Amino acid sequence: MRKTEQAVERCKTMSTLQKILGGKWKLEILYYIAFHDIRRFGALRRQLGEITESSLTKQLRELEADGFLIRHDFHEVPPRVEYTLTELGKSFMDVIDYMKNWGYNNLPSGGEE
Repeated sequence: MRKTEQAVERCKTMSTLQKILGGKWKLEILYYIAFHDIRRFGALRRQLGEITESSLTKQLRELEADGFLIRHDFHEVPPRVEYTLTELGKSFMDVIDYMKNWGYNNLPSGGEE
């Protein structure tokens, strides 16, 4: 950086968002839960395709810890677990919807679901 340039103060909000939502699959997980009503672990894994079970578990746990998801364990055999959005997660859906529409209109692969 040149002496004449002033450093821009780091935006703590963007840094925090990056830490919370920076996981490879997190935005997609939130998208499918919110807009396609895919709530069960197995259905999410099938929808995402390439994700490993351990990666999905990790991403879901982080989203839960960060307040975006609630995990519902039905204590059944075979095990049944579902995920729903918290109020915080629901409040973020306008952002995800905007990002999807922006991508649809501006990215080379836009228009693909």
